[in-house]
Amino acid sequence: MSMTSFFLSKSITDVSGDILNKRISVTEMMEEALSRINSYDSRINSFITVNSKALEAASEADKQITSGHYKGPLHGIPVGLKDMIDTSDMKTTMGSEIFKDYMPSYDAAVVGQLKKAGAIIIGKQNTHQFAYGPTGDRSYYGPMRNPYDPTRMAGGSSGGSAASVAAGFCFASLGTDTSGSIRVPASFCGLVGMKPTNGRLVNQKGVFPLAQSLDSTGPLTKTIRDNALLMNGLLGNETYSQLIGQSIHGLTIGVPDTFFFDHVEDDIGQAVEKAIHALEKLGADITTVHVPHLEDFSKAQKVIIAYESRLIHEDYLQKYPHMWDDEVKERLLTNAPSHDAYTEAKRIQEWSREVFHEVFSSVDLLVTPTMSIHPPKINERYIGGKKTDDYHIRWSITRLTSPTNLSGSPSLTLPCGLSKDGLPIGVQLIGNEYQEARLYQVGFALEQELGLTFTAVSHYP
Repeated sequence: MSMTSFFLSKSITDVSGDILNKRISVTEMMEEALSRINSYDSRINSFITVNSKALEAASEADKQITSGHYKGPLHGIPVGLKDMIDTSDMKTTMGSEIFKDYMPSYDAAVVGQLKKAGAIIIGKQNTHQFAYGPTGDRSYYGPMRNPYDPTRMAGGSSGGSAASVAAGFCFASLGTDTSGSIRVPASFCGLVGMKPTNGRLVNQKGVFPLAQSLDSTGPLTKTIRDNALLMNGLLGNETYSQLIGQSIHGLTIGVPDTFFFDHVEDDIGQAVEKAIHALEKLGADITTVHVPHLEDFSKAQKVIIAYESRLIHEDYLQKYPHMWDDEVKERLLTNAPSHDAYTEAKRIQEWSREVFHEVFSSVDLLVTPTMSIHPPKINERYIGGKKTDDYHIRWSITRLTSPTNLSGSPSLTLPCGLSKDGLPIGVQLIGNEYQEARLYQVGFALEQELGLTFTAVSHYP
């Protein structure tokens, strides 16, 4: 079997067994990963910095494993990081000219956890500037492109993280999610992406904030099991994979009767309906539920992200007025909410948690589309040619993901089909706070039933 096939067909779960049983060395695997990046990343622009010491780290991992010091399924696995996450041995740019030479003095907490689990950081991945945009095409380092169609968006803001995994440059990556920035690119690029319970689960220390009361850090992977393994590594226990493989018979899954299925492209709706039927076939009880006030929650989420991001960037806007992408700068400077509006939005945030808690008193989780639209073309900005902020494409992209950033509810996306143009479609599972393991249980059952674990690596032989 050729080296390339490990990236074409294997998951972390598979390849970790190959490493442990000496069928492949970490060094061989890392050489292939670096070769793929060198050969193909010019097409999609997923990396800002490639770790110059990756092969050295791979050699060290081989020595540790050979001497019996195996750390677990992440040992020796190449993992990428969205370039909002601090690393002491690589620059952290935030996709911005302001930080193009910034070298942090310490690793972010999540990096420390990955290294403790034996993972190797293969590099830092491109991001929408300061993570403030779901399109992924506004970075100092250029737009991130979708591996399925490089004329289209990879999604944002964790576009580089998603594109790199989909193209087979690494087995997993970490992204951040404030309005959907893990789930958007995961869905657009045909991956599994988890937004954990907001900020209160995965340690955010050393992750540059966008809006602290909405931010989360989580994994993007090829498979559900791999995603749970990353969460296990980030939290230092095996909690998140413990329900994988268990039957979902008898679980109650809610299908929202409004909002989530409004204005959804036909083939997306059809793919999600197929996923819902698959869940029913697996023994889940499917019921229609009403989740009230979602439009209010979306508006409050917009207010909070605008207010908190402006506070974070106020000094940078004054000190470096010319080192900004025009769109990101304009978004920060215009329509800044008042403090009273922010206070009201924070009240609504608490109310949203109560509403979702009430919903989850009658169902185990919700199932919805992840996106209402397919990946737009690079630089596409308005729906229907109406060039006003209300019709900006960012709101269509984040419409179905942002409500759970407000409520804090963990949300998982996984592939459920392909469009007529061969573009990935994602289905979103939403659970109550700290119920990530339940989402993985249902996600795994659905993944196995649909048989749609795929990546774009076939486009990059």
